[in-house]
Amino acid sequence: MSEIAYREIARAESPRGEVVLRERRTEGASTVVELRVNGVFVMDTVETTSERALATVALAQVTDPAHVLVGGLGLGFTLREVLDDQRVQKVTCVELEESLVGWMRDGTLAHGPAILADQRVELVTADVAQVLTEAGADTFDLVLLDVDNGPDYLVHDTNGSLYQTPLLALAARATRQVLVVWSAAESNALHQAMTEATGNCTAHSYDITLNERAETYWLYVSRTGR
Repeated sequence: MSEIAYREIARAESPRGEVVLRERRTEGASTVVELRVNGVFVMDTVETTSERALATVALAQVTDPAHVLVGGLGLGFTLREVLDDQRVQKVTCVELEESLVGWMRDGTLAHGPAILADQRVELVTADVAQVLTEAGADTFDLVLLDVDNGPDYLVHDTNGSLYQTPLLALAARATRQVLVVWSAAESNALHQAMTEATGNCTAHSYDITLNERAETYWLYVSRTGR
């Protein structure tokens, strides 16, 4: 087995803990950038199926996704996939961690400046729960939430409310067409909460290989009926 070498690219502290970018190098393979939060692996640049699927599955449900909200910037792959859809006129991307926003802007994440150069992007540094609470009715055509790992594998306990009926109902109020929530595992509780908030919910599963492990991720899709 080839030896893996790591090199830290950037590190920041926030009220929620430590955010780290690091390179992962394997002999004979390309360099991979990975994101870790409080020591927990979040995502990397080699397996982006999950982030892209969040966008493609959601966009396929919507006839006119003029204004899209992406909750969670991550490494930018969901945002980039949304921007690839020429029907989209504006994307509001909300990210709580200032460090991630800065690394995307200044090129620490090499692909970041090109993504943010798209004039349709509005990048907001804020809590997506607050943005959804303050948004008016039908502000967005499509809302995509990928803020944590889902209700059963939270990186930050304070994100638990994002998967509960009251906040999901506020998200639904702000969404004219479709609300989609990503989860690292199947969650009957999330399915029920979205059904209570919107009156309907459909679960979509998809398989990926992550660090040589087979994983199944989930998207929960609700139509807001407007």
